[in-house]
Amino acid sequence: MPTVLAVLIDQINVGTNRRPVKDEKVVELMQSIRANGLLNPIIIDQNFNLIAGLHRLTACKMLSFKHIECKVVSYEDADQARLAEIDENFIRNELEPMERYELWLERDRILERMGLRFKPGDNQYTKKGGEMVSLPPKTTLELARGFGYSERSFQQGKQIARDIHPDVKQKIIATPFSKSRTVQLKIARIASIERLAAETAEKAFEEAMAKGDKNEAERQALVAKQARDRQKELQLKALEDTVSNKLRNGSISKDKHSQSKQPIPLPLNNDKSIIQPVEAGEKWMLNKHLVYRGNTAGKQFIKLLPSDAALAIATLSPFWEHDYLADEARVVAVLRSQGHINDFCRNNQMPFQYELVVNQIYISVFSHHNIPKPEAKICIEGIEAIISYLLNMYTHPNSFVISPFMGHGETLIACERLGRICFVGDENPDLINRGITRWQKLTNKQAQKIIL
Repeated sequence: MPTVLAVLIDQINVGTNRRPVKDEKVVELMQSIRANGLLNPIIIDQNFNLIAGLHRLTACKMLSFKHIECKVVSYEDADQARLAEIDENFIRNELEPMERYELWLERDRILERMGLRFKPGDNQYTKKGGEMVSLPPKTTLELARGFGYSERSFQQGKQIARDIHPDVKQKIIATPFSKSRTVQLKIARIASIERLAAETAEKAFEEAMAKGDKNEAERQALVAKQARDRQKELQLKALEDTVSNKLRNGSISKDKHSQSKQPIPLPLNNDKSIIQPVEAGEKWMLNKHLVYRGNTAGKQFIKLLPSDAALAIATLSPFWEHDYLADEARVVAVLRSQGHINDFCRNNQMPFQYELVVNQIYISVFSHHNIPKPEAKICIEGIEAIISYLLNMYTHPNSFVISPFMGHGETLIACERLGRICFVGDENPDLINRGITRWQKLTNKQAQKIIL
C-alpha cells in the first residue's frame, strides 16, 4: 500500500513537461481546501518528484501551507512515473481535446518504449517497483475503450497530436475549432510530405550525432528545420482559411435562421416566476444552461445532450430509467436515501466504482473508467454541498454536466455558481418552473424559451 506522509512543500520537485496550471482551477481548489482541507493527497515518488496533483500543490502554496499530504509511490524509472502521471490526468478529467490527444500519443510511445504494447499474455495489471501499474490492453480497440472512446476516435486523436506542427496546435486552441476533431484531422493531413521529410531528417540527425559526425548532423538539422517550417506554413494557411470560411458562413447562417430559432424572452411575475405554464417538450436557455421539460429517459432529451459530458448527477427521485447516463457522461453520481440505495444498486446495470455516505445520503459512483475512492473524510452537509463537492472532484470550468431530475434546482444552481454548463430536465412542470425561477433570482437574468 502507498504511504501517506506530510511533506515539506519546498522538497517537492515539479517536472518541466507538465501541462500549464489553470488559474481558475487553482482558485476553486483554494476555496475548497480552505473550507474542507485537502481531500485527496497529491502523489509523489520516492525521490519527491510530483506524479499527480499540480493544481492541488499550487493551491496549497498559494494558501501559504508549509506541508502537504502526499501519497508516496515507488516506480522503477521515469517512464513508470510519467505513465502514472498521465493516467492520473485521465482520471481527473481536466483535459481539453488537444491535451487529451497529446497524452494518448505520449502514453502509446512510453508503452512501446517499455515493451508493453501488444505483448502476448499481458494481464490488466503487473507489479512494477512495488506498485500496481496498469498495462495496455492487447489491442488498440481495447485501449481506446479503456479511455471511453471508439478505436477510430483514438487513432484520429493520436494522428492529430503526431501530425500537426506544435505552433499550429497552439493557434488551434485559440480558435472556435479547439474541440473540432474533424477540422483538426483535416489540418493534420496537410503537408504530410514535409512532415515525413522532417521526421526522416530528425532521425538521421540522431544517428549522425551518435556516430560523432558533426557535419552530417548539422546538414540533417537544417533539412529538418526547413521541412518543419514548410509544414507549419501550409498548416497555418489551412487553419486561417477554415476560420475565414467559418466567419463568412456563420454570419449568413445567423441571418437565415434568426427568425425561426432565436430564443425569445417570456413575461414574468413580480417574483420572476414564469407567468404561463411550462409545456411538455419545451426547451429553455438559461444563459449557457439548457432546461428541458419532459421524460429525461426518452430520446428527445438524450438527443440534446453533449457528447463529452464530464459528470451526471442524479438527485433523490422515486424512479430510475437512466442507465444510459453511463455512456453519456464520464462519471455518474447517484444520490439516494438509506432505505433505497440497496435496491438501486441491485437493479441498475451501470459499472459500479464506489459508494460514499455523507450525513445519511448515499452517493453511488459509476463509470466505465477506474475512479479512485476519496480517502479523506468528507465533512459537508446538505444536498447542495454534496453536489458542489462532486463538481469540484470530477469537473472543471465549462465542463458539461447532466442532471436528469430538477429537484429543487440544486445541480443547476451549483453549475451556475461554479461555471459549469448544465443540461437538466424533468417531467414535472412545477419543478421546472421553480428551478428556472430560482436561477433567474440568483442571476437577475431572464430565461428564454427556444422557439423552433
